[in-house]
Amino acid sequence: QVQLVESGGGLVQAGGSLRLSCAASGRTLRSYAVGWFRQNLGKEREFVAGISWRGGRTNYAASVKGRFTISRDNDKNTVTLQMNSLKREDTAVYHCAAEAWLGDPRTESARYDYWGQGTQVTVSS
Repeated sequence: QVQLVESGGGLVQAGGSLRLSCAASGRTLRSYAVGWFRQNLGKEREFVAGISWRGGRTNYAASVKGRFTISRDNDKNTVTLQMNSLKREDTAVYHCAAEAWLGDPRTESARYDYWGQGTQVTVSS
């Protein structure tokens, strides 16, 4: 079992930055791809960014490409999402998820085995 806990969310003005962290416990993340997803009330969960198990491959949603950066530190069992130039439409609950997968990070939420509870990001104008 892998337990995931997100942190770093909050309220920020448009154009600002936030850094989200996903900390894992129970098992090492070394053999897991990790993704960040976001969801608003009444809407489907949306893929944001993903990173392969060793960090060599990343994938981003078109809406965040060039503004968000995903990275990982397997020694610390953490994955980080640096979010810059935030927009109001980035407002959502952000979840990290882990998939026992050694290929390129996947965008389908159903592929992922473990999920964190989420952290709220609110971007004001």
